[in-house]
Amino acid sequence: MTGATIFGCAGTVLGAQEAAFFREADPFGFIVFARNVETPDQLRRLTADLRASVGRDAPVFVDQEGGRVQRLRSPHWSEWLPPMDEVAQVSAAHGLVGAARAMWLRYRLIADELRSVGIDGNCAPTADVLTPATHPFLKNRCYADTPEAVALLSRAVADGHLAGGVLPVVKHMPGHGRAVNDTHHDLPTVTESAEVLQTTDFAAFRALNDLPLAMTAHIVFSAYDDLPATCSTRMIEVIRRDIGFSGLLMSDDLNMQALSGTLAERAARSVAAGCDIALHCKGDLAEMQAVAGAAGRMSVAAEVRGVAALAQRRMPDPVDIAALRAEHSALLGRTQTAGHV
Repeated sequence: MTGATIFGCAGTVLGAQEAAFFREADPFGFIVFARNVETPDQLRRLTADLRASVGRDAPVFVDQEGGRVQRLRSPHWSEWLPPMDEVAQVSAAHGLVGAARAMWLRYRLIADELRSVGIDGNCAPTADVLTPATHPFLKNRCYADTPEAVALLSRAVADGHLAGGVLPVVKHMPGHGRAVNDTHHDLPTVTESAEVLQTTDFAAFRALNDLPLAMTAHIVFSAYDDLPATCSTRMIEVIRRDIGFSGLLMSDDLNMQALSGTLAERAARSVAAGCDIALHCKGDLAEMQAVAGAAGRMSVAAEVRGVAALAQRRMPDPVDIAALRAEHSALLGRTQTAGHV
């Protein structure tokens, strides 16, 4: 059994101590951040070394939404509008169907850039339904304010990734749009009724419940429980039963201060609640050792879900990338994708 974890590393080169730890802990996969990124050649070497440390084709993830949340940036990679801004701009000229096409193109292009440096998982789509209360840290990362539109656009995002050989990770289940706090710093509590949540926030994810991977929200839904969803058996039941998600479920980053207790306690609680994977992004070796010990190995059921998720990795469909980029730019009313070099 592989470790019930996804880990980052500290810098742009994998250290000997990190490699030895990964060999022993055998995490399900890895995640890279801006601190790990310099050039395409350097990043290609790093992702290869991460996989070599565990001796298998482990998935390597990133947060490359485009806009504010983008770990790979110019001059080596394309720059993108915030998702909400792109959807609004294209919708004004081409309607929601045009916006869905633009989002497919956007993430097919992102997938091409990711695959070229050994990254085959991306933490998108963001299927949180925008509300008037959505905190600014999330607002322009959302796609729309109705579950139907969010589901349509998120499906396009997911399909663009898959066509490009990159696994999408839908987030933040069961819904982050009503949170009025930034979960990097505080624990939000959503007080909306179960009936409303089922027909709005949860409905967007229900329409995407066949996707291979998902990430939880560090949010309390008081209609169900007084614990954050990541650490709540009740909320994981909602994700599995009411939303119907049967794929691999990872926690959001355990370092976020919405969660209480030590990192080991956070990892143990999330796995005990029903998360398949504890996600630790900081790249601190001592912290990773504590998380690995607390999270343990993947359960048999989690292993089955992990194998099924990885089975959806495939070679990218052959396409003319230049033609896709030109089509995307045309939908935005431009001659060139924003910031593309």
